[in-house]
Amino acid sequence: MFVPEDFAVPAEHSNDRLRLRMLSVADAQKDYEAVVETRIRLRKSSHHGWPREGFTLDENIADLEIHEREFNNREAFAYTVASLDESRVLGCVYINPGDVQHDAVVRLWVRDSEQRILAFLMTTVQAWVADVWPFTSVRFENIG
Repeated sequence: MFVPEDFAVPAEHSNDRLRLRMLSVADAQKDYEAVVETRIRLRKSSHHGWPREGFTLDENIADLEIHEREFNNREAFAYTVASLDESRVLGCVYINPGDVQHDAVVRLWVRDSEQRILAFLMTTVQAWVADVWPFTSVRFENIG
């Protein structure tokens, strides 16, 4: 089990600059725009060449369905990073089961036009995970 049964998985986390909340199919269009804008950097860090050249909105919807199902089944937790007014997706945070040395691996990215918030997002997520999540050893990765 990735997280204990009695752990209340946070639906969201926000501060005065951004909001993290469960990534869902309802985010498909805004998420797709962020992915397409950042596709070259994301592809460089992907083991599977994601997102592929010609990546479509329908493929993004299928990916978001998987993330939403994993979240609901408590297998992995994908969060959209949204502007406070919800007008834009700024990036994503993925909290996944760890490896031999870590309880969890947290991977995050921000869209090309939002690189100025990357350090702030990383610091925010590191503090949030340390304060709220039930992990003792976490690896953090910037994937784009």
